[in-house]
Amino acid sequence: MTSATVFQSDAPFDERRVIIRRHHGDVEMVELPWGLRPRDGDARAVTVVRSEGRRFPTHRCLVPASEFRHRSFSFALANGDWFYFAGIWRPATDDWPEAYAILTIEANADLAPFHDRQMAVLTRDQRLAWLDGVVPEDEILRPLPAGTFRVERYSIDPVQATLAV
Repeated sequence: MTSATVFQSDAPFDERRVIIRRHHGDVEMVELPWGLRPRDGDARAVTVVRSEGRRFPTHRCLVPASEFRHRSFSFALANGDWFYFAGIWRPATDDWPEAYAILTIEANADLAPFHDRQMAVLTRDQRLAWLDGVVPEDEILRPLPAGTFRVERYSIDPVQATLAV
């Protein structure tokens, strides 16, 4: 089995990734660009959507990942398992491709020192509950307990990595 990949929170809005969704009754994996057309007509794509107080009865998706990076920190599940971001997708229109966005929630205790919000992380045992809508949004889109994430500083600068050796 291949592992999921690192998700860069500052990736370009149109970066393509594999998502998992229900489509016409089946679960499928499809590669889509990150970024929905804004409903207000703005030209800039919406890559994250605040989830609180909202319902997502259809077009739910999962974005598999093994860790995510924000600024100079890496976040992964402390148990080493991979996970999913809860997301939504929209069909293509005449002037926008089929695409997805990731839902955000209040940051859990592990991430709160770095940011007040986070992408909604679902564990593998929550994946079908999200896709099938069997659990209300406010019950599944919640911060995971403290100690869930391993937080590490990382550097993408090769010179910095060499100096650290």
